[in-house]
Amino acid sequence: MKKLINDPAHVVSETLDGFGAAHADVVAVHHDPDHVTRAGGAVAGKVGLVSGGGSGHEPLHAGFVGVGMLDAAVPGAVFTSPTPDQILPALQAADGGAGVLAIVKNYTGDVLNFETAVELAEAEDVAVRTVVVDDDVAVQDSLYTAGRRGVAGTVAVEKIAGAAAERGDDLDAVEAVARKVVANVRSMGVALTACTVPHAGKPSFDLPEDEIEIGIGIHGEPGRRRIPLASADEITQMLLAPVADDLGLASGEDVLLLVNGMGGTPASELYIVYRKARELLEARGVNVTRSLVGNYVTSLEMQGASVTVLRLDDELTTLWDAPVHTTALRW
Repeated sequence: MKKLINDPAHVVSETLDGFGAAHADVVAVHHDPDHVTRAGGAVAGKVGLVSGGGSGHEPLHAGFVGVGMLDAAVPGAVFTSPTPDQILPALQAADGGAGVLAIVKNYTGDVLNFETAVELAEAEDVAVRTVVVDDDVAVQDSLYTAGRRGVAGTVAVEKIAGAAAERGDDLDAVEAVARKVVANVRSMGVALTACTVPHAGKPSFDLPEDEIEIGIGIHGEPGRRRIPLASADEITQMLLAPVADDLGLASGEDVLLLVNGMGGTPASELYIVYRKARELLEARGVNVTRSLVGNYVTSLEMQGASVTVLRLDDELTTLWDAPVHTTALRW
């Protein structure tokens, strides 16, 4: 294992220290327990947004803390759900008096630990709603979840719900728009290589040089099938078709197309995938009116990519376009 780390046990805390020092104008990092909040704290009268999950998926979630997105993020150990005692202070810190929306990816540990933390927060008079993201069309069930996994579509949920909260929508409205995004976003990924979790010291699964895993999860969970290495266009077709079919996209509809890197894929390759995915959507008569390409929900150093499509309407487009200032997204 070759990594720029010191002690595997200190990877998350040292990452957070560096992250907080580099971006003190945007975020504040807290330890004991670990969580990240917006610099300056909760905004009075604004609905707070909190998300979290295992580390190793950077910039998710801490990279999306800031104006127009999250008010707090909770990083667990690498590929491990944060604990309720971590999540509770994040929920409290995000409460500006208008309630808090928790955005949770559909992994069993994340769901259970957020549920416990939400109950504790409500006992202390913090109004909390929870939205579960389950955009991965690759599988219905996995080693980590009951139902579909939450993957790169989480970025769209956090961005759009964050914009609704920033413009002053109440908790009911912010929850409703988050659920609208969840209902209209789908993703699917591919792995070309495995990744190595620092405390494990070896690749998370065995993938021969001449094979790829279609439908991989962001923790390296098994996908739909393992196949011989194919061309970028062929792989993109395998990712895009199930996503578009599951959404039931019709000719004339507008969409956001997100091509997300898994951490070890060059930008040049991501744009090759984007090129083909957009061509396939346009062949269906679908209009790609918004785009995002880059590393947003990663799996450490895994080589691979995912394709996410969000059906847009005027409301969702306006909220996507709204100003955002985080370390990973800003316009």
